[in-house]
Amino acid sequence: MIRILLAEDMNMVRGALVALLGMEPDIEVVAEVDHGDRILPEALAHRPDIAVIDIDLPGIDGLTAAARLREQLPGCRSLILTSLGRPGTLRRAMAAKVSGFILKDAPPADLARAIRKVSAGESVIDPQLAVAAWESGDCPLTGREIEVLRLAAEGAEVAEIASRLFLSSGTVRNYLTTVVSKLNARNRVDAIRVAKAAGWLP
Repeated sequence: MIRILLAEDMNMVRGALVALLGMEPDIEVVAEVDHGDRILPEALAHRPDIAVIDIDLPGIDGLTAAARLREQLPGCRSLILTSLGRPGTLRRAMAAKVSGFILKDAPPADLARAIRKVSAGESVIDPQLAVAAWESGDCPLTGREIEVLRLAAEGAEVAEIASRLFLSSGTVRNYLTTVVSKLNARNRVDAIRVAKAAGWLP
């Protein structure tokens, strides 16, 4: 029997997944959580074989939780289940050393198949997303540029970004101009859209 911890914040989706997996003769959901910061405590309590984790969770995000799970409970593999089919998101998942990454719009049978493969020690990655990640290249932005753009995406104005990052307003404007140029964007809003679509903004 493959023991599963399921982390999904939407009650209806989580209930549907529990029901779906309950129909499989060799899979048992032993714990379910709706917050990222509950994953590790529940995993330590129930010792699942695999944690099926949505990326976008309240508390801490699924990839951060998966990385902590790998450190504290290396025998539990992580399978990321998400609607965020972006190449950059896949690269972040691979950096977190998850065992699998599949999209929520995949056929239901794919989830049970992926769980069995991960349980057998294999890696599972959506093939179309893998190709897109390979072709999209690395993020051209520096860590500081991503930090500035992330704050801009949250709605912070130049003066606020400058204050929070201990920079001058002129330096922040220069960073934003460089970001727009590097991403071949029309303006700051377009740069945020491009970066989010590529999965470069957390």
